[in-house]
Amino acid sequence: MAKLPEIGKISAEVFNELIYPHLGAKKPEILVGPQHGVDVGIVQIGNKAVAMTSDPVFIVPEYGFKRAAWFAIHILTSDVVTSGLPPTYLTIDLNLPMSMTEEELKIVWETVDKECKKMGMAIICGHTARYDNCYYPMVGGATVLAVGSLDQYVSPRFAQVGDKIVITKGPAIEASGIFAAMFPTLLTEQYGTGFSQRAQKLFYKMSVVNDAMTATAIGVRDEGITSMHDATECGIWGGIYELAQAAGVGVRIEKEKIVVEECVNEICELFEIDPYASISEGTLIITCKENKAEKLIRAFKDGNIKASVVGELTGSKFGMVLIEKGKEKRLQHPIVDPFWKAFYDALQKYKKIGV
Repeated sequence: MAKLPEIGKISAEVFNELIYPHLGAKKPEILVGPQHGVDVGIVQIGNKAVAMTSDPVFIVPEYGFKRAAWFAIHILTSDVVTSGLPPTYLTIDLNLPMSMTEEELKIVWETVDKECKKMGMAIICGHTARYDNCYYPMVGGATVLAVGSLDQYVSPRFAQVGDKIVITKGPAIEASGIFAAMFPTLLTEQYGTGFSQRAQKLFYKMSVVNDAMTATAIGVRDEGITSMHDATECGIWGGIYELAQAAGVGVRIEKEKIVVEECVNEICELFEIDPYASISEGTLIITCKENKAEKLIRAFKDGNIKASVVGELTGSKFGMVLIEKGKEKRLQHPIVDPFWKAFYDALQKYKKIGV
């Protein structure tokens, strides 16, 4: 039997052996069911498609509660928008630690409210309480629903051989943004004040809400976007692999064509992680029709979002191919994201000496 990873999300093998065979009652209205590497489930209700996703509510006090709440709500929403549908409803459960104060909760909730209003998303129900044995950062759970027409959603099943692959922002957005938020003094010592200040801006790139809504505005399925995947754990390499696996196709990727945000390479070098295998909330992997790729890149440019065409989908018989410095090799799933160990090692090393 496949083994659970030491940390992070389960592998495809564990999912397929343990989770997938036991999915409760079968329902004919399910349009997109559970699948490893697919961010959302989608059901038909009446003449509407309803996408939904669930995640932990992730609050890190060290970010500052306002910034932590922004990150929490965008993590929750970023998965559901990969359906191509706009975020519509939020249901949220807050199991708060006893140490959380009323003022801290006020900051968190007002930030969540503000971001939901920006996205047009209503909070419809929930549960809020403080309990013993509840600790940061996992302080509850939430479900986000996105509602649209039946011809509006996308999923890997619409991706086809010949579709171009577009990536926004590049590798390690989340890893770099978190390191910048947690260790600003260290970055200042290593690279200077200006670098540390620029690195702080990565934090607010850790969302694909604008990316996904910008993409689907050019059209979906045969008219444009066929699928989207948020490059979270295991980063760009894991995300591309998962999307292709879910679509039942191969890929051909050119590493040097992937855009890279400022400060990312230096931060990843400092903390000794591979940026392309590291967690990257904020990076959207998109497949689209070849004749719409240029239009998509222009739309991202107009929206001040870095993006590039990095490859294409191929027949499954060709497998997963990564081209690096002109040489072809097999694209493999990283399995374990290097960020987690590096992050906790850094906490122990640098927080002890006050960096």
